Amino acid sequence: METAGSFNQFIFDAIQKYWDQDAMSDYGVSTLQYKDVARIIEKLHILFEHSGVRPGDKVALCGKNQCRWGAAFFAITTYGAVAVPVLHEFHPQSIHDIVNHSDAKLFFVEDKIFQNLNADEMPQLEGVLSIIDYHLFVSRSEKLTFARENLNRLFGEKFPMNFRKHHIEPYYADQPEEMAIINYTSGSTGNSKGVMIPYRALWSNRMFAEEVLGSTITQGKNMLAMLPLAHTYGMAYDFIYAFTKGVHIHFLTKLASPTVLLKALADIKPCVIIVVPLIIEKVVRKAVLPKIQDPKIRLMMMAPVIGDRIRHKICDALTNALGGNFYEVIIGGSALNKEVEDVLHDIGFRYTVGYGATECSPILAYSDYKTFVKGSCGRPAPRMELKINSSDPQNVPGEILARGMNVMLGYYKNDEATRETLKDGWYHTGDLGVMDAQGNVFIKGRSKNMLLGANGQNVYPEEIEDKLVGLPLVGECVVIQKGEKFYGLVYPDPDKVKELGLSRADLEAIMEQNRKDLNLAIPSYCSLSGIRLMDEEFEKTPKKSIRRFKYMDYPID
Repeated sequence: METAGSFNQFIFDAIQKYWDQDAMSDYGVSTLQYKDVARIIEKLHILFEHSGVRPGDKVALCGKNQCRWGAAFFAITTYGAVAVPVLHEFHPQSIHDIVNHSDAKLFFVEDKIFQNLNADEMPQLEGVLSIIDYHLFVSRSEKLTFARENLNRLFGEKFPMNFRKHHIEPYYADQPEEMAIINYTSGSTGNSKGVMIPYRALWSNRMFAEEVLGSTITQGKNMLAMLPLAHTYGMAYDFIYAFTKGVHIHFLTKLASPTVLLKALADIKPCVIIVVPLIIEKVVRKAVLPKIQDPKIRLMMMAPVIGDRIRHKICDALTNALGGNFYEVIIGGSALNKEVEDVLHDIGFRYTVGYGATECSPILAYSDYKTFVKGSCGRPAPRMELKINSSDPQNVPGEILARGMNVMLGYYKNDEATRETLKDGWYHTGDLGVMDAQGNVFIKGRSKNMLLGANGQNVYPEEIEDKLVGLPLVGECVVIQKGEKFYGLVYPDPDKVKELGLSRADLEAIMEQNRKDLNLAIPSYCSLSGIRLMDEEFEKTPKKSIRRFKYMDYPID
């Protein structure tokens, strides 16, 4: 079995090799070169050392994607401390709870976020520092106060003449089974848990990216980081792998609205685009579907030669809208809508869908767009083994089980949840799927989401939702069960509603027609008895999946 190497060595080598290159930029604002990141790492190491932080101590950080977040993260891991990334969109009480549960000793936080927090509710912390310039918000330690107030002097004493790459000593020698990160999930099925990610999983995910995209993601190219760094998907590939390859990372610090996103893509022209389905679905629904739904265009697309030309033109237009310079678009985090995938496949767009989990930091399965099978999420990643817990894995859905180098150590201070999830060496994903003879994985839904029909049939709400969301004016939806009946909860597309000037009565009539059309397209045992309109968007996870557990008890009149 392959042995994991040192993760921190990747960081050290990148800094040595790309010293004078641009490393990270806050898009349109400022840039740090590799040598600037190295300087911040050294200063924070001095701060940690003089304030009594030891390898294995927990250090939390919370802020939107930005260069200073990235530099602080690398400072933590290369010191041997345990990083605790906290999503900046969490409710203040959730942030308090995570910081406390993780036993964090220090907390780096964005200034605006700290304004809504209460340090008294995080009594274990020895200090709270700004993630922007590392000034102290709170210090409960004389050592920390001294270290921060004298940081520049201490740095100058350590590097009296200058600071060059040959002055940097090797970073902390991490061991494969050591914990590197506690990443708190915020899933669609329940409360968050602290996933203990070892250094071997970080190393293995980095090696995976090199093995599948090493010839594409190369020194001097650009990446646009739009996914939250506090989540393993964006952290592993937009950030960690890109940094180790000498790629210039551009952090999208603003909300990724279509206008902001498309401008950034046009400016940066990333070599690979990593997104969640919600982003690509919005682009396709606004920029592609209206064109191919035109009756004249649909007729022409049926003609052998003209149809191919039209598909190529649509594909080129979508490619150019996304920067025009990418090898492929990698979609992950949740299921891709079937209608959107059909369109992408039909026009020959370079896309692939991967499969991951926080518990695997994150990769489980992937295929290059050239070998990707539509509807699947790829094949098992290197150093990972997947199997379907089913009597007939190719035809009867069963829980997807995984084992290998990417799998977590367990859940922090939660032995019960760990025992339920890690059994006999296998990680139980909670996802249901099948696997074909070639190893391609097809996800059918979450085991916790599966509903039971009146006659005992297994009903996967995600499959119903996938069809429902493609019907007129449906923006987002969730299917729930009440007794033996199924209902759809729908948040209408606000832009279309406004554009058409529709009333509530109009929407209800349209949704009733949608229900009838949907029921003609699905088995009778899972037909919807009604659709209820939602006044607000559904609450979502960092991966932009709907937190469906919050809506299971929604009252049906």
